[in-house]
Amino acid sequence: PLSQVSDPVFASESMGKGAAVEPTEGAIYAPCDGEVTLVANTGHALGMMSDAGCEVLLHIGIDTVELKGAPFTAHVNAGDHVKAGQLLMEADLDQIKAAGKAATTMVIVTNSDDFKSIEGTSGAVVAGASLVKLSK
Repeated sequence: PLSQVSDPVFASESMGKGAAVEPTEGAIYAPCDGEVTLVANTGHALGMMSDAGCEVLLHIGIDTVELKGAPFTAHVNAGDHVKAGQLLMEADLDQIKAAGKAATTMVIVTNSDDFKSIEGTSGAVVAGASLVKLSK
């Protein structure tokens, strides 16, 4: 649950509701079909607008902006249209952890107020599986 993330900004859901993942591999996949709206120059964050009108922020790690892009490799650019399950980014989890940072990855619906409910799933997550369920 997002409420259990060690960063108080994400845990408070002030940026939106969603879910968090403790990654076991460094591949970050698209959670939905949509357009990439932002790839942070530091690689630690990526924004999307889903085809269904959901604004999604993928934030890789906690305080990883301080790593200035070193552990991240983007495979998409702003303006690209992607499909759910498509590789977006790779992150060197060992490098993140060696820097003393958590690799916890947040998936935030930044336009949460547009939805009646947003529920994160629990348990193991695999690419292409639903992580967050939305209802209008």
